[in-house]
Amino acid sequence: MKVRQILVGAVLAAIASSPAAQGKEKHYQSGKLLRMDSAPCGMDQKNGKSLAGEMLGTDSAHTKTKEVLCQEYVLETPKVVYHIRPKDDKHPTLLPIGENAQFRIEKDMMKLRVEDADDKERDYLVVSMTPNTSSDASSIESRR
Repeated sequence: MKVRQILVGAVLAAIASSPAAQGKEKHYQSGKLLRMDSAPCGMDQKNGKSLAGEMLGTDSAHTKTKEVLCQEYVLETPKVVYHIRPKDDKHPTLLPIGENAQFRIEKDMMKLRVEDADDKERDYLVVSMTPNTSSDASSIESRR
């Protein structure tokens, strides 16, 4: 009976000390926000039709079309340059350019936070990634 209790206690202790039981640590990479651009991300159409106009037959078939622009940031790390867009198109948050940011890639999203701003983690879509071949890559590495 005592042997069984010791074995059960040892197994429970091993499970409790495993990394899966303690929760996952979030490992952030860091980079610098170089600039923000406005990039075309679709078209917005508005027509002049209303319910009353449809019923009475007074609405015209005229539609207004305009190009929608989205924020696109350039985030530079020592190895990769990321072009990212906010996932929330309707309420994007302006990020401070020239500041360092921490990020992590989770599934298909980039989770980004800026310590000097509000330190809140936000979701971004990665539009493109290119290797960092600039001569500034070594200077970024030495600043950290």
